[in-house]
Amino acid sequence: MAYDAAAELARVKKFYAGDPLQKRFSALITGETNAGKTYLLRTARLPVHIDSFDPGGTKGLRDMIASGDIIVDSRYENDDPFDPKAYADWKKATDIRFQIGYYNQFGTYCLDSATTFGMAVMNYGLANKGRQGESPQMRIDYAPQKNEMTNYFRKLMNLPCDFILTGHLREMRKVLSVDTKTGVVREEVKFRFYTTGQAVVTIPLLFDEIYVITGKQGSDGPRREMLIDSLGEYIARSRLKAKGLLNAVEPPDIKALLKKSGFEYGDKPKLVIP
Repeated sequence: MAYDAAAELARVKKFYAGDPLQKRFSALITGETNAGKTYLLRTARLPVHIDSFDPGGTKGLRDMIASGDIIVDSRYENDDPFDPKAYADWKKATDIRFQIGYYNQFGTYCLDSATTFGMAVMNYGLANKGRQGESPQMRIDYAPQKNEMTNYFRKLMNLPCDFILTGHLREMRKVLSVDTKTGVVREEVKFRFYTTGQAVVTIPLLFDEIYVITGKQGSDGPRREMLIDSLGEYIARSRLKAKGLLNAVEPPDIKALLKKSGFEYGDKPKLVIP
């Protein structure tokens, strides 16, 4: 059968129009400790499922947890490095949940956070080598950890709901000059996603959106903002902003961003919990 270019063009256009990944929101939300990364989930599409690796990290969501709008699996929060189980348990649960269509009922899935999740993955890898509780070795431990994390983040990109990964920031200082007379040091300060080695580049590339939550002192107390497009001190970017409907700095409100950029922002039906 001869190749039909018109039919192939129609097939490609039809696939793109029906591809759910083109309509789904994925974001890496970074910020310093207590910046409000987890608290931001109050503004995500409901219901929200959180797999929490951060001890006590979801306490600020207690009211929405009680109402059933947010479901938290907190069994991964206290991994014992000498007897690690968190990552193996999470991996098994995640695979089962994909198989049974568990995520279909949620508006948003969140893995909180990349930092503590990475620690659990490392604990798992060391235990498999019979080296529980030991310090990781650069050449033989970090590459497998990075690959394991990246592979599962790629799997989570196929979720039938929005996907948010939270992460901490690492402060990086570089001395630019030292005044020989006064001793004054001029430094360049940058903040980058805190993770292992080259994963600082490869993991963010998986996400459509990279946001940074920052805090400023206002007249009525702390005021939080969300950078969605920034280079220099912070790294942030947004594919939603490409439409010209978003500013470089926006209020920390996920559903408001989605609505403003013309994406689906509505909640899914409230969960029926036995």
